[in-house]
Amino acid sequence: MILKSKICGVCDSKTLIYITSHPHPPQFIGFIVNYPKSKRHIGLEKLNELLKIDKKKCLYVAVLVNPDHSILDQIKDLPFDYYQLYDCSPEKIKTIKEKYKKKIITAITVKNKDDVSKYEYYLNITDIYLFDSKGYEKSVSFDHKLIKDLNLNKEIMVAGNIKLSDNFVNYKKMADIIDISGALETDGLKDISKIDIFLNKIKNLKYET
Repeated sequence: MILKSKICGVCDSKTLIYITSHPHPPQFIGFIVNYPKSKRHIGLEKLNELLKIDKKKCLYVAVLVNPDHSILDQIKDLPFDYYQLYDCSPEKIKTIKEKYKKKIITAITVKNKDDVSKYEYYLNITDIYLFDSKGYEKSVSFDHKLIKDLNLNKEIMVAGNIKLSDNFVNYKKMADIIDISGALETDGLKDISKIDIFLNKIKNLKYET
Protein backbone atom coordinates (compact mmCIF):
# COMPACT_ATOMS: atom_id res chain seq x y z
CA MET A 1 0.00 0.00 0.00
CA ILE A 2 1.27 3.45 -0.94
CA LEU A 3 0.67 6.04 1.76
CA LYS A 4 -1.21 9.00 0.27
CA SER A 5 -0.92 12.52 1.60
CA LYS A 6 -2.92 15.68 2.23
CA ILE A 7 -1.47 19.11 2.89
CA CYS A 8 -4.01 21.21 4.74
CA GLY A 9 -4.35 24.89 5.51
CA VAL A 10 -2.97 26.26 2.24
CA CYS A 11 -3.91 29.93 1.92
CA ASP A 12 -1.56 31.64 -0.55
CA SER A 13 -0.96 31.30 -4.27
CA LYS A 14 2.83 30.86 -4.10
CA THR A 15 2.48 27.81 -1.86
CA LEU A 16 -0.38 26.35 -3.85
CA ILE A 17 1.45 26.68 -7.17
CA TYR A 18 4.53 25.06 -5.61
CA ILE A 19 2.52 22.12 -4.27
CA THR A 20 0.52 21.46 -7.44
CA SER A 21 3.66 21.70 -9.57
CA HIS A 22 5.82 19.49 -7.35
CA PRO A 23 7.22 16.32 -8.98
CA HIS A 24 5.51 14.29 -6.23
CA PRO A 25 2.40 16.29 -5.33
CA PRO A 26 0.01 15.23 -2.56
CA GLN A 27 -3.23 13.58 -3.52
CA PHE A 28 -5.23 16.14 -1.51
CA ILE A 29 -4.92 19.85 -0.69
CA GLY A 30 -7.14 21.32 2.03
CA PHE A 31 -8.49 24.85 2.45
CA ILE A 32 -10.06 26.17 5.68
CA VAL A 33 -13.32 27.65 4.43
CA ASN A 34 -15.55 28.61 7.36
CA TYR A 35 -13.54 28.47 10.56
CA PRO A 36 -12.14 31.97 11.29
CA LYS A 37 -10.57 30.83 14.58
CA SER A 38 -7.91 29.18 12.44
CA LYS A 39 -5.01 31.34 11.26
CA ARG A 40 -5.26 29.38 8.01
CA HIS A 41 -8.84 30.46 7.32
CA ILE A 42 -9.48 31.97 3.87
CA GLY A 43 -12.16 34.55 3.10
CA LEU A 44 -14.48 33.83 0.20
CA GLU A 45 -13.06 36.50 -2.11
CA LYS A 46 -9.51 35.25 -1.68
CA LEU A 47 -10.67 31.64 -1.90
CA ASN A 48 -12.33 32.29 -5.27
CA GLU A 49 -9.07 33.72 -6.63
CA LEU A 50 -6.88 31.01 -5.12
CA LEU A 51 -8.91 28.17 -6.58
CA LYS A 52 -8.40 29.47 -10.08
CA ILE A 53 -4.95 27.87 -9.84
CA ASP A 54 -4.87 24.61 -11.77
CA LYS A 55 -5.07 21.71 -9.33
CA LYS A 56 -3.36 19.41 -11.86
CA LYS A 57 -3.18 15.94 -10.29
CA CYS A 58 -4.36 17.05 -6.86
CA LEU A 59 -7.84 16.97 -5.33
CA TYR A 60 -9.14 20.10 -3.62
CA VAL A 61 -10.80 19.72 -0.20
CA ALA A 62 -13.07 22.26 1.51
CA VAL A 63 -12.59 21.98 5.27
CA LEU A 64 -15.90 22.90 6.91
CA VAL A 65 -16.97 23.00 10.56
CA ASN A 66 -20.72 22.46 10.90
CA PRO A 67 -21.41 24.58 7.80
CA ASP A 68 -24.75 26.27 7.23
CA HIS A 69 -26.43 26.35 3.83
CA SER A 70 -25.34 29.94 3.27
CA ILE A 71 -21.66 29.07 3.07
CA LEU A 72 -22.39 25.85 1.19
CA ASP A 73 -24.36 27.76 -1.45
CA GLN A 74 -21.53 30.30 -1.77
CA ILE A 75 -18.91 27.63 -2.51
CA LYS A 76 -21.02 25.17 -4.48
CA ASP A 77 -19.53 26.16 -7.84
CA LEU A 78 -15.91 26.18 -6.68
CA PRO A 79 -13.71 23.29 -7.89
CA PHE A 80 -13.77 21.26 -4.69
CA ASP A 81 -13.63 17.48 -5.02
CA TYR A 82 -14.34 16.74 -1.35
CA TYR A 83 -16.01 18.39 1.62
CA GLN A 84 -14.23 17.58 4.89
CA LEU A 85 -16.89 17.93 7.57
CA TYR A 86 -16.47 18.45 11.32
CA ASP A 87 -19.24 18.49 13.95
CA CYS A 88 -21.98 17.28 11.62
CA SER A 89 -24.64 14.69 12.32
CA PRO A 90 -25.00 11.75 9.93
CA GLU A 91 -28.31 13.24 8.77
CA LYS A 92 -26.72 16.58 7.96
CA ILE A 93 -23.83 14.97 6.07
CA LYS A 94 -26.26 12.90 4.03
CA THR A 95 -28.22 16.04 3.11
CA ILE A 96 -25.04 17.91 2.12
CA LYS A 97 -23.76 15.01 0.05
CA GLU A 98 -27.02 14.61 -1.84
CA LYS A 99 -27.60 18.31 -2.44
CA TYR A 100 -24.10 19.38 -3.43
CA LYS A 101 -22.91 16.15 -5.09
CA LYS A 102 -19.53 16.12 -3.35
CA LYS A 103 -17.49 13.29 -1.93
CA ILE A 104 -17.26 13.42 1.85
CA ILE A 105 -14.40 13.19 4.33
CA THR A 106 -15.99 12.70 7.73
CA ALA A 107 -13.80 14.05 10.52
CA ILE A 108 -14.00 12.17 13.80
CA THR A 109 -12.18 13.94 16.62
CA VAL A 110 -10.58 11.54 19.06
CA LYS A 111 -9.63 11.66 22.70
CA ASN A 112 -10.32 8.03 23.64
CA LYS A 113 -11.43 4.69 22.21
CA ASP A 114 -15.12 5.58 22.56
CA ASP A 115 -14.61 8.46 20.15
CA VAL A 116 -13.10 6.15 17.55
CA SER A 117 -16.22 3.96 17.53
CA LYS A 118 -18.33 6.89 16.32
CA TYR A 119 -17.26 6.01 12.77
CA GLU A 120 -20.09 3.47 12.79
CA TYR A 121 -22.66 6.27 12.53
CA TYR A 122 -21.29 7.30 9.13
CA LEU A 123 -20.75 3.95 7.43
CA ASN A 124 -23.15 4.53 4.57
CA ILE A 125 -22.47 8.19 3.87
CA THR A 126 -18.76 8.91 4.10
CA ASP A 127 -16.16 8.29 1.40
CA ILE A 128 -13.09 8.75 3.63
CA TYR A 129 -12.77 8.70 7.42
CA LEU A 130 -10.48 11.28 9.03
CA PHE A 131 -9.40 10.57 12.60
CA ASP A 132 -8.16 13.85 14.05
CA SER A 133 -7.44 15.36 17.45
CA LYS A 134 -9.89 17.63 19.25
CA GLY A 135 -7.54 20.59 18.85
CA TYR A 136 -9.07 22.03 15.67
CA GLU A 137 -7.00 25.22 15.12
CA LYS A 138 -4.42 24.07 17.71
CA SER A 139 -1.79 21.37 17.23
CA VAL A 140 -3.02 18.70 19.61
CA SER A 141 -2.18 15.02 19.54
CA PHE A 142 -4.23 11.92 20.17
CA ASP A 143 -2.98 8.37 20.58
CA HIS A 144 -2.85 7.21 16.97
CA LYS A 145 -2.60 3.61 18.14
CA LEU A 146 -6.31 3.81 18.95
CA ILE A 147 -7.08 3.37 15.24
CA LYS A 148 -4.43 0.80 14.35
CA ASP A 149 -6.77 -2.21 14.48
CA LEU A 150 -9.62 -0.70 12.48
CA ASN A 151 -10.61 -2.71 9.44
CA LEU A 152 -12.92 -0.51 7.40
CA ASN A 153 -14.09 -0.71 3.82
CA LYS A 154 -13.33 2.99 3.39
CA GLU A 155 -10.01 4.82 3.26
CA ILE A 156 -8.68 6.12 6.57
CA MET A 157 -6.96 9.49 6.90
CA VAL A 158 -5.03 10.38 10.04
CA ALA A 159 -4.15 13.82 11.43
CA GLY A 160 -3.38 15.35 14.82
CA ASN A 161 -0.05 17.07 15.46
CA ILE A 162 1.90 14.87 13.04
CA LYS A 163 5.55 15.87 12.93
CA LEU A 164 7.87 16.01 9.93
CA SER A 165 10.37 13.97 11.94
CA ASP A 166 7.88 11.16 12.65
CA ASN A 167 8.47 7.68 11.29
CA PHE A 168 5.80 7.59 8.59
CA VAL A 169 6.07 3.81 8.34
CA ASN A 170 4.00 3.72 11.54
CA TYR A 171 1.21 5.74 9.92
CA LYS A 172 1.29 3.49 6.88
CA LYS A 173 0.38 0.56 9.13
CA MET A 174 -2.81 2.23 10.36
CA ALA A 175 -4.00 4.59 7.63
CA ASP A 176 -4.20 5.16 3.90
CA ILE A 177 -3.69 8.93 3.97
CA ILE A 178 -1.61 11.20 6.20
CA ASP A 179 -2.95 14.74 6.76
CA ILE A 180 -0.42 17.37 7.80
CA SER A 181 -0.48 21.12 8.27
CA GLY A 182 1.35 22.84 11.13
CA ALA A 183 4.48 20.71 10.75
CA LEU A 184 5.00 22.28 7.33
CA GLU A 185 5.08 25.81 8.70
CA THR A 186 7.68 28.24 10.02
CA ASP A 187 6.43 31.16 12.11
CA GLY A 188 2.86 30.26 11.20
CA LEU A 189 3.34 30.25 7.44
CA LYS A 190 3.74 27.34 5.06
CA ASP A 191 7.43 26.70 4.44
CA ILE A 192 8.24 25.46 0.94
CA SER A 193 11.44 23.74 2.09
CA LYS A 194 9.48 21.71 4.66
CA ILE A 195 6.80 20.88 2.08
CA ASP A 196 9.50 19.56 -0.24
CA ILE A 197 10.97 17.39 2.53
CA PHE A 198 7.53 16.02 3.36
CA LEU A 199 6.54 15.18 -0.22
CA ASN A 200 9.85 13.49 -0.93
CA LYS A 201 9.64 11.58 2.34
CA ILE A 202 6.22 10.25 1.33
CA LYS A 203 7.53 9.35 -2.13
CA ASN A 204 10.53 7.50 -0.71
CA LEU A 205 8.44 5.61 1.81
CA LYS A 206 7.57 2.92 -0.71
CA TYR A 207 11.23 1.92 -0.83
CA GLU A 208 11.33 1.24 2.90
CA THR A 209 10.62 -2.20 4.28
